[in-house]
Amino acid sequence: MSISNYAELKILDHTTGRASWTAPSTVYLKLHTGDPGEDCTANAAANTSRQSVAFSAASSGSIVSSATVSWTSVSTTETYSYWSLWDASTAGNPLWSGALSASAAVTAGDTFQITSLTLSLD
Repeated sequence: MSISNYAELKILDHTTGRASWTAPSTVYLKLHTGDPGEDCTANAAANTSRQSVAFSAASSGSIVSSATVSWTSVSTTETYSYWSLWDASTAGNPLWSGALSASAAVTAGDTFQITSLTLSLD
């Protein structure tokens, strides 16, 4: 799991009092076929739609998604292996990325779901 370059700078500025960071009103989840990198732009899945994801309150250094996230009728046959979080449904800023617990091969027309997503700070 990796916090994006963008989010790292925002967290540092915010926690040191240099600048406030306004929390995103909605966080969106994007799929990737390989490691998206620190800017979350590499290996984007052909299925480019981002889905909103909600989280429960953070506890003990981690936060967990509060509902299943679904992509219905995926557009392309491919294998998803990573995800990234964004502050907008299109364009916007990358926040975080990580690997799926297991790669998932999907066929065009399938529904793909992520039932739980956990973010943690070490």
